[in-house]
Amino acid sequence: MARTSLRDTKNSDTKKSRWSGRKARIAMVLGGVAVIGLCLAGRYYWGDETASAEAPSATGYRTATSRATQGATPSTAARPTSTTTPSSRLAAGVASATPTGTELVGRVNDQTIHRDELATECIRLYGTEVLESLVNKFLISQECDRRRIKVSQEEIDTEIERMAARFNISVDQWLKMLAKERGIKPEQYSDDIMWPTLALRKLAGDRLTVSREDLTEAFESRFGPAVKVRILVHSDPKEAARLRARAVADPASFATLAKDFSEDVASASANGMIRPIHQHTSDKAIEQVVFSMKEGEISQVLPLGNQHVIFKCEGQIPARNISFEQAAPQLEVMIRDQKLRGVAGEVFKELQERSQVQNVLNDPVLSRQVPGVAAIVNGRQVPIRHLKEECLRRHGEEMLDGLIDRRLLEQECKRRGITISDADIDAGVVEAAAFWLPHKADGSPDIEGWLKRVTEESAISVQAYRSDVVWAKMALKKMVVDSVKVLPEDVDKGFEANFGPRVRCRAIVLSDLRHAQQVFAMLRTDPSVENFAKLAEQFSVEAGSKSLGGQVPPIRKNGGRPLIEDKAFALKPGELSSIIQVDQNFVILLCEGMTEPVAVEKSDVLDEIQRDLFDKKLRLAMNGQFRHLKQSARIDNYLTGTMQAPKRVSQAGTTTGSPLVRPVPVLR
Repeated sequence: MARTSLRDTKNSDTKKSRWSGRKARIAMVLGGVAVIGLCLAGRYYWGDETASAEAPSATGYRTATSRATQGATPSTAARPTSTTTPSSRLAAGVASATPTGTELVGRVNDQTIHRDELATECIRLYGTEVLESLVNKFLISQECDRRRIKVSQEEIDTEIERMAARFNISVDQWLKMLAKERGIKPEQYSDDIMWPTLALRKLAGDRLTVSREDLTEAFESRFGPAVKVRILVHSDPKEAARLRARAVADPASFATLAKDFSEDVASASANGMIRPIHQHTSDKAIEQVVFSMKEGEISQVLPLGNQHVIFKCEGQIPARNISFEQAAPQLEVMIRDQKLRGVAGEVFKELQERSQVQNVLNDPVLSRQVPGVAAIVNGRQVPIRHLKEECLRRHGEEMLDGLIDRRLLEQECKRRGITISDADIDAGVVEAAAFWLPHKADGSPDIEGWLKRVTEESAISVQAYRSDVVWAKMALKKMVVDSVKVLPEDVDKGFEANFGPRVRCRAIVLSDLRHAQQVFAMLRTDPSVENFAKLAEQFSVEAGSKSLGGQVPPIRKNGGRPLIEDKAFALKPGELSSIIQVDQNFVILLCEGMTEPVAVEKSDVLDEIQRDLFDKKLRLAMNGQFRHLKQSARIDNYLTGTMQAPKRVSQAGTTTGSPLVRPVPVLR
């Protein structure tokens, strides 16, 4: 029982994330895949290509999810001012001269990093996907030339303006947001996203025709009436029929039945409530049922695939007050964009079928026959040097961050005489599989399942995962493992956190003090659960508590938020807390009582708790070690134009003074 409880806690706290680049892989080692902490958001605390510009995908031109790091400098987000078009730059780029490979791009302490070394690393991790994108653009460009189709920079600028207008922000704000949040530079956005999108749109021609029927359906789905419903889903038809009978006998119990018995976890967590159903947006059988229901009515059991669904109508939403004529222009653009996603794939598939493409990069025989060539597209060579420059343009900054991190670890390993063997890396893979996935039926770690998951979610090869991620983890582990100790007081706190009583609370999270004070004033006049839930749904800025009427997971002791914990455990049932500042937010709690502690002896779970605490303390120590290495190093980054002088670091690991960071000449 105890073992299961701890593992359940661990699994429930796992935060799914996607990792990108070498820099993000170091982050993955240090905490990107660590157990995420307790927050009122419903989590526990213990211890380029692009964006969704929705360019064509699947069988054709592919715009992958951005793998840029979060640290992209927003200062790069100036609007593109080039007078040449992306297609002309693409054509010229094949024969253009490239900077010398011996050019310095970075320095870590006394060790330099050269441009060619960085380009080689970029090709190792991103060469295949960048080459695919380059080849795709070449095919599009050649077809545009053949059909005398041109996409001007003015058209690209107009499309960028349209995209910014959709979000009601200026072009500069839009480009800065792309640079900051997705690492997409303005020229990359123009060349790699907007130009292929517009080119394929023109190549698609009349296949993007919008009919009257298309417009009518879009109008009804966007502006027409909708139905608010709750759902209850079950795979067993007999159980579904039994639950429906209970709901029909007592319609007010539907929300509770959905919460307790529905197999659709997402809707069950919201008492069965789902987004309102509009016409032409769901399965036709579903729409026929819900649009024929009256408020409060319970539907028959509707078979859908291998599931059986029961609906309860919570009310009708009338159509919006907008005429078809007013909405038609906007809808036509929207429908064309939607159709482009499918049609562009068809267009590109036709281009591929008519073209001859030889991937030299990944063919050892061809690579020896035509050295220095990455691919041959319809008889035209794409040089390796061009692929290197394109890889650097898209991934150079993030890869340089990763190389800097790697150098720091390598230098420290050399200083301490630490070596990482293949056996160490194998052990690291086993540890990760055992920690993050359930064991196989025979009790062994699911190594194959873990490698499949981690490589799919991080979009890297097994080799890269082993050599980059696991190597770094094992290096840091060897640096700190002897210093990690689990003390008796740690065990006491761990036992209390996992098996002790917890406070059942509702919470409202607000982003500024003034609003928090206004909500607090409304709660003082009526601190009932009903009023608290209503205000949470109206004002909370945290999605989980907002959608669930302020409900959050029970708060435990020693969960990493001592202020919240102290306030929560001091409350009596029905009592309202004062306003609690948590980081940049302000929280108000309403106590609904305490949970009972788990009936288990500490001695029965001692080994499990010690292992769990050791893992957590080890990760914290690894984080601290890596921060220490970075803060005490001299780091020059010539791509971002920054230089960091070492901080003075005490024996306790604290720093004094501040790092010297000043701009240096930027190399591109």
